[in-house]
Amino acid sequence: MSDMLWETSVLSDVMQARPMGPLPRGVSGISIDTRTLEAGDAFFAIKGERFDGHEFLTAAQRAGAALHVVAEHKLPALGRVQVPMLVVDDVMKALTRLAEASRARAKAKIVAVTGSVGKTTTKEALRHGLSAVGSVHASAASFNNHWGVPLSLARLPADADFGIFEIGMNHPDEIRPLVKLVRPHVAIVTLIAPAHLGHFRDIDEIAAAKAEIFEGVVPGGTAILNADDPKSDLLADYARKAGVSKIETFGEAGRADFRLMAFEATREGVSIDAKIEGERLHFSLATPGRHMAQNVLAVLGAAQRIGADVERVATALSSWRAVKGRGARHRLKLATGGTATLIDDSYNANPASMRAALDVLARGEPGQGGRRIAVLGDMLELGTTSPTLHANLKTPILAAGVDVVFLAGDEMKALDDVLAGALTCQWHENNEELLAALSKTMRSGDIILFKASKSIGFSPLVETLLSRYEDKDTEPVKPAEMVAAGQVDAGGEAE
Repeated sequence: MSDMLWETSVLSDVMQARPMGPLPRGVSGISIDTRTLEAGDAFFAIKGERFDGHEFLTAAQRAGAALHVVAEHKLPALGRVQVPMLVVDDVMKALTRLAEASRARAKAKIVAVTGSVGKTTTKEALRHGLSAVGSVHASAASFNNHWGVPLSLARLPADADFGIFEIGMNHPDEIRPLVKLVRPHVAIVTLIAPAHLGHFRDIDEIAAAKAEIFEGVVPGGTAILNADDPKSDLLADYARKAGVSKIETFGEAGRADFRLMAFEATREGVSIDAKIEGERLHFSLATPGRHMAQNVLAVLGAAQRIGADVERVATALSSWRAVKGRGARHRLKLATGGTATLIDDSYNANPASMRAALDVLARGEPGQGGRRIAVLGDMLELGTTSPTLHANLKTPILAAGVDVVFLAGDEMKALDDVLAGALTCQWHENNEELLAALSKTMRSGDIILFKASKSIGFSPLVETLLSRYEDKDTEPVKPAEMVAAGQVDAGGEAE
């Protein structure tokens, strides 16, 4: 077998499994989802909140699974299902054991990323930049929870040069067991903000939960913190208490070890001057936004700490762009003539990222006759502070010069109430009504921002608009094109 990830005998030993049926010599990948499973993968029949993987063994076999990891207590219910199997006491525990074995055999330098905003973007920038200097394995999508981290770690090739892992949480004590699996050489905390505030008393408790990431840092490892974050000193205290002796910072603050010195728009995107521990570095970035630039400094700091060529990593980042749902831009070719710009920031939202996204919109200059349109949905998990935090968005909306606001979600009623009379604002009971109203009002020159928590379902709205109007004759809008057209300036990219 080519590109073998795990030998079956090793899988069996590590997971304390009982083999059943004719097993292959090895597997090329690990999967828990038959929709994305590739031929040669091992299928782990994880039991989730809505589905039980044991119900999909036949589908996994049809998709080309080389073997199936199943729970002992499920065997009687499987009946006549005849597939190669490794039988374990608990499939999730078996996956965790495999993750531990993967970390033990790895030669890769490991970076872990957490924070209230910017985790996935920073992880993707690390993936892109480090690919210029070695082989990189990184978490897929936002696989950052109790199953996503073990799955990502189990997929780490033994000979990878770098491993990048995103670790998230919405309750205390969730990061701790995950980071102890990952055991990073570098731990990055992007920013502390009131995300998931409904599960915490205050932001300090959020900082404490994020700081659990330091407990897994290997001896001699490094913590990299945001110098511009008011909670950076608190995080540094937690890092020291966890035994991390090397604590460094990124940002614009004068004390930052990885410092943003200058930042300006260019024809190609943006130009950045940075100081990396005293050494000046000039490079370009195709993805606009001061927030993005700051996170890239964390990327360069991590690259230096794991022994990568920082200049080559910085050069590689010139071709990196924001991804779907996290600031990607598209040109819409309208039926009425002309084009509009859509900013897709629909993946997630909290008060900090909402303000950053509105800042991006503020810096955009609409085309002739166009407007700044903000399409906003609920920010979830804010607890009793939710009405106030939603209503407080009035200030950045007005400061951004937004012309029209479309709202959806029960929590956004609080914002609708305070915006009444201040500007044109429409609140809709459901996304379908919102989309219909927006489609009727769009016109050439508009810049349209979509921003909401993921489960509000704005991503399908974006997909619908793209299927109807995306200009297929051109590539998606590039940052350089927006800067050159005066549609976006170099600041405030949202995560």
